[in-house]
Amino acid sequence: MLNLVHTLNSYLSDYVLIALLVGTGLFFTIKTRFIQIRCFKEGWKRFFGEISLNGGKHKSGLTSFQALATAIAAQVGTGNIVGACGAILIGGPGAIFWMWIIAFFGMATIYSEAVLAVETRIKDEDGTIHGGPVFYIRRAFPNSFGKILAGFFSVAIILALGFMGSMVQSNSIGESCARAFNIPTWIVGVAVTAIAAMIFLGGVQRIASVTEKLVPIMAVLYLLGCLIVIFSRITLIPRTFGVIFSSAFHPQSVIGGSLGYALKTAISQGAKRGLFSNEAGMGSTPHAHAMANVKKPHDQGVVAMVGLFIDTFVVLTMTALVVITVFYTGSGATLEGVTKTNMAQIAFEGILGAGPGAIFVAVCLLFFAFSTILSWNLFGKINFQYLFGKKAVPLYSLVALAFIFLGSLLSNDLVWELADFFNQIMVIPNVIALIALSALVVKLSKDKDK
Repeated sequence: MLNLVHTLNSYLSDYVLIALLVGTGLFFTIKTRFIQIRCFKEGWKRFFGEISLNGGKHKSGLTSFQALATAIAAQVGTGNIVGACGAILIGGPGAIFWMWIIAFFGMATIYSEAVLAVETRIKDEDGTIHGGPVFYIRRAFPNSFGKILAGFFSVAIILALGFMGSMVQSNSIGESCARAFNIPTWIVGVAVTAIAAMIFLGGVQRIASVTEKLVPIMAVLYLLGCLIVIFSRITLIPRTFGVIFSSAFHPQSVIGGSLGYALKTAISQGAKRGLFSNEAGMGSTPHAHAMANVKKPHDQGVVAMVGLFIDTFVVLTMTALVVITVFYTGSGATLEGVTKTNMAQIAFEGILGAGPGAIFVAVCLLFFAFSTILSWNLFGKINFQYLFGKKAVPLYSLVALAFIFLGSLLSNDLVWELADFFNQIMVIPNVIALIALSALVVKLSKDKDK
């Protein structure tokens, strides 16, 4: 199964995914006249104006910050640590450059996803808000094709995030805690599953309440740790950026093989891991942004861009600087015995010490991955309810919890490959609908001053 899924993923990430992500991001960047630059300052103003660790409960929907925190919780997970390390190991340090490029154009894509999610959401009589790609897919294609496309997306996201994606998160938690605390992975799996179950029972309001507190705390904690390592090797930072840029265009010195092969590997790793990290174009975060209590769709669109910026250009970049500074600048560290799972821990151990370094990464990864489990479960549940109705939700929750536990037991490589496969096929129906509704996106972007 591992070989089969790996082969399918190679075709998807090397060709289909690159074309879809870069093409869609470039398309919306041009259509919106570089919205990620024009409205970047506005996004930060709205972000700081809404930030709160206690947004409270609402009869319907969430505050703009709660929606953003739920979205960032989905974005900032193992992809920022384990995923970034995997991209660097396979694609060389230059993969980070391509992740930056995809993220820059992805800011226009995620803006489009957020504004369409707010524009097409619906509200039940009891005030419950429903929104996400299935609703703007149906708006784009109000016929049987739209129904089929929305159904395909729902099945893909349930498998990708609700089941397989949560396995990746619990797998990474189990592996890192086993290394740091010498605890069997199955015990970690039981604990994570039990805590998740208690939060799931509280519904979207409890998830938002947890993420709005957890996201800022975990981000600050991790960034402080990264800064300690970076400042301890501050003289190597210019060389680190040099390695990133040089490897982006001449990666064969790191990866081996011909220039064409090495360049394709670096770009495909940047695309694949970039998608897993920032989720722009995947259709996951619109579920959170759809619930934001904002006056205009544009208001949440610019906030969504800030979420992607924090995910890739801040958190993921910090991981990359730490790892590349330690392993790729000639500082003496070797890659012998290094895997994507333990790479960050080994890098931090070189500065913080064997015990503290491993524990620090394990704790941060626990926060990151667990918050992602909460958000991804919510996104999967929304789509499960769309397909099968509200009465079927308890069944979904039970199966999702089972997958969280199983993730702590299965092979790391197989879990990642399965998650990558379903993540990538989610992109296809989502991007089709985004392109079909591009005129509406442009209209909504022009409504910001009205």
